[in-house]
Order: sequence, then structure tokens, then C-alpha cells
Amino acid sequence: MVKFNSEYTHADVTPKSYWLNRRKLMMGGAGAVLASPFAGSVLGKAFPSPIASPYSTDQEPHSFEDITTYNNFYEFGTRKGDPAKHAHNLTTEPWSVKIDGLCDNPGEYSVHELIEKYSVEERIYRLRCVEAWSMVVPWIGFELGKLIEDSLPDSKAKFVAFETLVRPEEMVGQRSGFLDWPYREGLRLDEAMNPLTILSVGLYGELMPNQNGAPIRLVVPWKYGFKSIKSIVKITFTEEMPPTTWNDQNSREYGFYSNVNPNVSHPRWSQAAERVIGTGLFAKKIPTLMFNGYEEHVAHLYEGMDLAENY
Repeated sequence: MVKFNSEYTHADVTPKSYWLNRRKLMMGGAGAVLASPFAGSVLGKAFPSPIASPYSTDQEPHSFEDITTYNNFYEFGTRKGDPAKHAHNLTTEPWSVKIDGLCDNPGEYSVHELIEKYSVEERIYRLRCVEAWSMVVPWIGFELGKLIEDSLPDSKAKFVAFETLVRPEEMVGQRSGFLDWPYREGLRLDEAMNPLTILSVGLYGELMPNQNGAPIRLVVPWKYGFKSIKSIVKITFTEEMPPTTWNDQNSREYGFYSNVNPNVSHPRWSQAAERVIGTGLFAKKIPTLMFNGYEEHVAHLYEGMDLAENY
């Protein structure tokens, strides 16, 4: 099980600039702050100082280099290093997210407006890929549930659908027919409202790097990584289960739910164990935990469901 540390402070987190020097921090009493050169900006304004979240795992985060150079982001190519190679071409300012569908308070908001409206937290979450590797990432973001509450979904809304930007002139991978663009994902409304589900706008004390889903992405830590859609431009409330990219592409291998379940094998490989990024191809794998270690927080969402059928 992933252990959460309710006493976690920013004094325990290493910003990118000190990742080689390890934990050079400027302490400020109980409210310790990062000695980080990050005085970054969002559309020209100061980024709010994130608070440490009690939902963080007590596991050590991976290095900034690992997190930003080993990615799946097919809009920029199919190889793990392609996003770091090509994503700098993506223009992320200005950027807005449209909220529509079955809700009483639709709207369109800039990422800057969302960051100003919702207090951001630093949440250290494990990310598990369906290809049997994992890493630990110090995300910065806010609970999706807060945005949902303010959007006032009506009684018919049962699901939340997400869409990624389509801009092939900047996203080289979209020039191919490898997938049907835009990339689409979805959650059941109660999954989206779970406090573990966040919209992330940064990591390691900095604004989100392009290759990791700038400027705003979903993070659902108990599901496989492809559920955590990147570079979001649209969020829609629907009554019916929305189409999702990988489920449409190959429903036999990628179900709508895509919860981390070591007891259900992918048709082409076992999901019972995982290799931790950075340990090498020949490192011993570790057992994969049910719901990626977040079972106590999310298992109730699936009571009575056959998780082999609803994979």
C-alpha cells in the first residue's frame, strides 16, 4: 500500500534546480519554503506557492530528468524520448479550458484563472504505465472535484469527458494517423470527484514542462497513465459513457476503467509486477499493488463490480 504522510512539508521536496545537489532548502520555521529560483509566472503573474498535501506518498520522487525524458505523449511521437525532443514547439500561452455539457455553470477559463481560483498543492503520486513501469512524480495541482462543484453538473450528468488540443503544426505526432485525434479520455463522475483526482499545472516546483502535458493535465493515480490526459482544452459533462482514445483503438486491451489491477493481465503481458524507472532493464521487478496502492481511498467506487469484466 502507498503510505500517505500527513506531516509532509515542502522541506522534504527537492526542486529541479537542486536535484543534483540534493535538498538545499531555505527553512522558515513550520512553514518551510523551497529555496528555489522558481519565481515562475503564469501569463505574467507569480505562481502561487503550493501547499504540501496529506495525500502525498512517502516514497522518494524520481529525478526531474527521469520524469521529463521518459514519457508517453503520442502527439509528439511514439518513442519515450520523442516528447522531450519535440514538445518545445508547443505554444502554451494563451491557453483556455472550455467547460460544457450537462452543467448549469459552463464557461471557458484560462489556466491562469484556474490557478488563481483554486489553491494548488504539491502531491507526490505514483504513476503506473500499462507497459509495466512506474515512477513517482511530485505534481502540483488542484482537485478536479472543486472545478466540478463550481460547474454545477445537473442530475443527468454521470460522466466527465476530456479532450486534448489538436495542433498538428506544433504537435508532430498528430500529423500521422496513428490515433484518431483529438486524444480523448473520460471518468465516471464519482471518480472525477474523488479527492485523489487532480488537474496538474506543474511539477517539482515549476510550471508543467511541455512534454509532461503543459499547461494543464489530468492525474488519476490509481489508473494507468494513459487515463491521465495531457494538454486539456475541453471538459464536458455527459449522461453516457464517453468515447476514449485507447478504448476506441483497441477495446480488448484497453478498457474504459483502466484501473491498476495486478490480477488482470493485459492480453500481451502480465500486470502483476512492474519495473521502476531508473533502475535499469535488468533490475528486479516489484509487485504491483491493487489500484496502484490507493485501494483504501478508491475501492469503494467499484463495490459490486466485476473488475475483470470492467477492466
